[in-house]
Amino acid sequence: MSRLRVSEIFYSLQGESRSMGFPTVFVRLTGCPLRCGYCDTTYAFKGGKWMEIPDICQQVAAYQPRHVTVTGGEPLAQKEALPLLARLCDAGYEVSLETGGSMDLRGVDSRVVKVMDIKTPGSGEAEKNRWENLQQLSPRDQIKFVICDREDYDWARAQLREHELPRRCEVLFSPVQGGLAPEALAEWILQDKLPVRFQLQLHKILWGDEAGR
Repeated sequence: MSRLRVSEIFYSLQGESRSMGFPTVFVRLTGCPLRCGYCDTTYAFKGGKWMEIPDICQQVAAYQPRHVTVTGGEPLAQKEALPLLARLCDAGYEVSLETGGSMDLRGVDSRVVKVMDIKTPGSGEAEKNRWENLQQLSPRDQIKFVICDREDYDWARAQLREHELPRRCEVLFSPVQGGLAPEALAEWILQDKLPVRFQLQLHKILWGDEAGR
């Protein structure tokens, strides 16, 4: 049987991405090869419990969801994440994957909406960006930049142009919570007329840093 180490499975409102606000079941897998300076899920780096894929799907089904998000940590750090994603799609859910962008996206079921980070210099992990993953994105996927400061913003703006990112899919810009003032990022986007979606983390506004939310 295929199994994965799972940090938590919980039901909440989607706090980010195009499906923000929808009731969603989150399957948070354990482990991550990155150590971003602003990470808010460091508890998922280790621990968790081993679960067989059918047991994960059974727990998801108990919530009777429409939307399911597989996240981490870095979910693709566990190879069995791929069959889990496919199994969830087979069950008829609208499935999304939140990935840090350092792992190969080949093999991810085409039915899955991929929400991929591009790590900025302020994250401390920009050298881990796997740029060839851009070829694996479709117009229904999303790219996310978490912006720490003006330097990060200028760098992200340059990537938009160099890689023609808005032509590939929707691009999201978010300020680091407790770091960059949201209104500053909003003003920069408006001044430069960037073709990106500004977003705040809805779950943080509602519940702060409470785990399982």
